[in-house]
Amino acid sequence: MRRLILRPGAIGDCILSLPALEHLVTRYTEIWVPAPVVPLVRFGQRVRALSETGIDLFGVEGVAIPDRLAKVLSSFDSIVSWYGTNRPEFHKAILELGIPSEFHAALPDSQYPWHVAKFFAEQVGADSNMTPRIDIPKSSPRNSVVIHPFSGGRRKNWPLRHYEALASRIRAARVEWTAGPEEALDGATRFQSLAELASWLSGARLYIGNDSGITHLAAAVGIATLALFGPTDPAKWAPRGANVEVLRSDPIDNLSVDTVLEAANRRLSSLPQVSST
Repeated sequence: MRRLILRPGAIGDCILSLPALEHLVTRYTEIWVPAPVVPLVRFGQRVRALSETGIDLFGVEGVAIPDRLAKVLSSFDSIVSWYGTNRPEFHKAILELGIPSEFHAALPDSQYPWHVAKFFAEQVGADSNMTPRIDIPKSSPRNSVVIHPFSGGRRKNWPLRHYEALASRIRAARVEWTAGPEEALDGATRFQSLAELASWLSGARLYIGNDSGITHLAAAVGIATLALFGPTDPAKWAPRGANVEVLRSDPIDNLSVDTVLEAANRRLSSLPQVSST
């Protein structure tokens, strides 16, 4: 059985879908995902960036599909796709290849009452209790707290001034800041690859961040994670894992520095000590 899996989406959505994707792995499996996510998928025989495949043109009226792409798609015995949810012409074009195919909604509708990871698992018959895990080479342990103060939406961000006040009051560990290539933050440690970021995160004692893809990444590599939530519902969107704790206030600005500091200190006191270097 040769299977192709198509999974678009933001970083956090893709991470939450990892147990569902892994459940679908067969003797030979290719997984096509957004380019930043490629190094995080640690299973299957081949992982490719969706943007490099030409799949975005498949089913577009008046656009000839390259013979090479059609040949690649036709080489599979099964296609499972979260791609093209709102593109019936894409579904039609895939089905015309004569390959058994499944099409799934990329996200649940607003009425779905459970966690999004459960939704993805249920779509393919996977164990809905599985936790996303990214088995990445780990960096050496260090006595640090990593803070990533951004997300994909302003209303989800705890104010930067609150993070700065928090950092100034943490005494049990050194504070390290991280940010993406396009996020303005002086003194931040940055990585071009999410795999490199994941490995670096794994060496810290604690991670603190908003409802963001990087917070899901921290949880998936197993680091103790303090996730700060505002308007989004953590019952549906919180990172999954035994080491995850969620603090929530809506609006998020009302979450006090004292509350987050108390939680951070409590978590640090419960974690193994690491020598400062």
